[in-house]
Amino acid sequence: MKYLNLKNLPMLGLLLLLPACSRDSEEAATSKKEEAQLPSNRIAIPATVRSNLGITFAKVERRNVANTVRVPGSFELQPLAKHEYRMMLPAHVEFLVNQFDIVKKGTPLYKFRSLKLLDLQQAVDLAQAALTQAQSKYETAKARKTALAKANVKRAELDVQVAELKADVDQRQAQLKASTAAYEHAAQTPTGREGKPIPREAVGNWIVVLAQESGAVESLAITDGTFVEETTLILTTVDTTKVRFHAMGLQSDLLKFKNGQQVSIVPPQAGQNNLNDSIIATLQIGLKADPEQRTIDLYAMPKDLKSWSRPGVSAFLEIAKEASDGVVLAIPSSAVVKDGITHVFFKRDPLDANKAIRVEADLGVNDGRWVEIKSELGPNDEVVLNGVYELKLASSQSGTSQKGGHFHADGSFHGEED
Repeated sequence: MKYLNLKNLPMLGLLLLLPACSRDSEEAATSKKEEAQLPSNRIAIPATVRSNLGITFAKVERRNVANTVRVPGSFELQPLAKHEYRMMLPAHVEFLVNQFDIVKKGTPLYKFRSLKLLDLQQAVDLAQAALTQAQSKYETAKARKTALAKANVKRAELDVQVAELKADVDQRQAQLKASTAAYEHAAQTPTGREGKPIPREAVGNWIVVLAQESGAVESLAITDGTFVEETTLILTTVDTTKVRFHAMGLQSDLLKFKNGQQVSIVPPQAGQNNLNDSIIATLQIGLKADPEQRTIDLYAMPKDLKSWSRPGVSAFLEIAKEASDGVVLAIPSSAVVKDGITHVFFKRDPLDANKAIRVEADLGVNDGRWVEIKSELGPNDEVVLNGVYELKLASSQSGTSQKGGHFHADGSFHGEED
């Protein structure tokens, strides 16, 4: 029986490990080769990372950056947007709506009752009775005159009597009309298209006042259930769709403004505001300028409204030169950051929305809010707006760019290994 030489066992083990080491080295080489073929300027930004870092995007726009005037201002109500409801006589008032309620035309707003209204109603009834009596006398005299005319009998005093009765009927009709108008005015009863009073809901001896315009209840001017005198303001409604933008332009830019010119209203660059969420409007130049401040009123009438276009909200009015020349591809200036001596921005990968591409910026004209980009950017691209500083820090280390990498869900960054 032959025994293995124990001295050869280590050599045999090395021989057995050689194939495995060879395979590991080949796989490592292949992995490094594949990594080398991957783009080196891409950073993974999945949805969880975008949420944790607050990353937002802005679309590339075609803009006339060099010939755009930007004027600060705010939204305000149009002069006809507000409607006041006042009492026309002393009365006891109770509200049927609350502040900020949305009302439509014909919605009950409040109800009231007044002793003076009974006197006005009595005047209407007396005028109606007097008119009926006058018409009866007139018809009787007119019939008698007709009968005598058929018998060829003429009486001058009868003709005078008929004329006087006709004049009395006209007078009674005028009195009834005046009494009815006074009652309807005191009762705040609106009239329809045919001049007839709009029917109201009868609630005992209460008079219900209806909304004459759609809108929102801005304020309640009195305490519910109180007694008020005539001409007292009861409540105010506003039509929130009737807003305009008011800005103050410099007189030195007056030649750049034109009535009817198409302009844009853009939100301020703060928080989560979408810079691409602009409102198209029509420019109207004010009638007077301020000689002391060297400014002129500019009004923009928006064609549609956004959720942020509310009275008092500040924004900017952008007035661009109406010309095709000078229109370039531009991105927000805040989307460009300086990394060492290089300006960079991060473009969303058009082939993978969960990746951002680091691009060295070739900048052009800058108006302080938008900047022209001359390289590696298309009209349908998006760039990182909020979160650009985090991506810059993740893509650079000690002033030199890394090959790329990815974010973890907790916001930490892991670079590619060499």
